[in-house]
Amino acid sequence: MERRDLLKMIAAATSTGFVCRFASAYDIRPPVELKDTGFSNADVALLNEVGETIIPRTNTPGAKDANVGAAMAVIVADCYTDTQKSIFKAGMKALNGRSQTEYKTEFTAMSSENKLALLTELDAEAKQHINEQKGKGEDKQPHYFTLFKQLVLFTFFTSEKGANEVLRHVSIPGKYDGEYPYKKGDRAWYR
Repeated sequence: MERRDLLKMIAAATSTGFVCRFASAYDIRPPVELKDTGFSNADVALLNEVGETIIPRTNTPGAKDANVGAAMAVIVADCYTDTQKSIFKAGMKALNGRSQTEYKTEFTAMSSENKLALLTELDAEAKQHINEQKGKGEDKQPHYFTLFKQLVLFTFFTSEKGANEVLRHVSIPGKYDGEYPYKKGDRAWYR
């Protein structure tokens, strides 16, 4: 038996087993309902507005089109530690409180320009928070806007809309080309 044939057999055997285990685990677990996450429809609407401000609809879908708020709620409920959950939920309240104080309205009712201005301020605060947390070791905690931003990007680009309509994908890539021509506005590649 040649080495190449052996490698093909190993790849076929291991990937088949992996896909079967993944598919069976996926079929067993039903989708998580919003009521089981501890988030309300109003919370999801707020998260969708935050997402739409970060990734707005242009000639491609935006974060609201992918319903990132619902996916964010499930990830926070299932994957975050209790500390991260409390930071995230307190951050949602802080965001609405700040929009009430500075703009006299809830975040979801603000104009696009004001939403962008507020989130830009929060992004600068989150970056400052990161610098202040350096050297704290295990005691450091993320800023709530950092959690929002990371989840918006993750949930959007792993959603069907984000992956299929915004990113480009080549399932079997060709050779590496370090001088591949780039035109302004080209989509990023997804692998």
